[in-house]
Amino acid sequence: MSAPPTISPGSSPLSRSRFGTLLARIDRPVLAAFGCIILLLLVGSLYSSSFLSPDYLLQQLQVASFLGLIATGMMLVVLLGQIDLSVPWVVTVGGMMSTAAAGWGPLGEALAIPFGITCGAAIGLANGIGVAWLRVPSMIFTLGMNAVAQGLMVLRTGGFAPQDHATSAMHVLATGRHILSIPNALFVWAIVGAITIFLLRRTTFGRAIYAIGNRERAAYLSGLPTRRVIVLAFMASGGLSAFAGVLLAGYSTKAYQAMGDPYLLPAVAAVVLGGTSILGGRGSYLGTIAGVILITLLQSILSVMQMPEAGRQIIYGGVIIAMLLVYGRQKRQV
Repeated sequence: MSAPPTISPGSSPLSRSRFGTLLARIDRPVLAAFGCIILLLLVGSLYSSSFLSPDYLLQQLQVASFLGLIATGMMLVVLLGQIDLSVPWVVTVGGMMSTAAAGWGPLGEALAIPFGITCGAAIGLANGIGVAWLRVPSMIFTLGMNAVAQGLMVLRTGGFAPQDHATSAMHVLATGRHILSIPNALFVWAIVGAITIFLLRRTTFGRAIYAIGNRERAAYLSGLPTRRVIVLAFMASGGLSAFAGVLLAGYSTKAYQAMGDPYLLPAVAAVVLGGTSILGGRGSYLGTIAGVILITLLQSILSVMQMPEAGRQIIYGGVIIAMLLVYGRQKRQV
């Protein structure tokens, strides 16, 4: 009797089905974002031979960590079908108030970082109340709070650059490299990211965010505390934006006016590039990570190419419009 025919593992229908299932679990925008990252690395290597060096890549990841914190909070809000336009001056509030606290003596230095984060979370609390309880559109209310934060900071400094300086703890968190020469800021982002993934995947809070983003009224009728979830999401966005401002102040050793202005469009672009629907209810944090790295590499290449700031803003705006056209034609999940 002849032996049964053998089937090579590479051509096995079972192995092909498993590979297809694995690909199906990963969103196409996430795959596209990682593909663009590889492409940008190849393009960047053509402009500079050091573009692929470990030191340069670690430096880019360090810079990406600041944007990553802001994009994390922005993603939580976008998953709700909302948006937070108060980011620029909440970042500035975090930097300015933490450095201001550092001038209050030893106790102020110890409380500088949590004080800056708390100030940002307070603005996020006001945003959440305005959106969840007063039912004001998030685009309008958060834009107004951005103006309020700007006015408060200008009032505090008199319109001039503040004379306060960052604490040593802020400087170490932002610029230090204590473990395997990996930037401390990258560890901070990794911890925040791990907490965010756990919240979104393993907690009632995370499931409520997705449910509200899909259909808020249905989530409310099902018994979810929709208003509380919205408030907490905006507080997280404000606190994380202020935390990024704290690290930026530590990175540059001081805070300055409008230090958060360059981060609004990149944060939104990173979130939507990573596959989070700007209509809410759909997205993964892995995509946000990919979007942040992609935007950071794009900024680096544009800087090498000496692209003016106006050109960069056009590119970010074009990305957001393109992704909005893609997701705006898709129906929300019920």
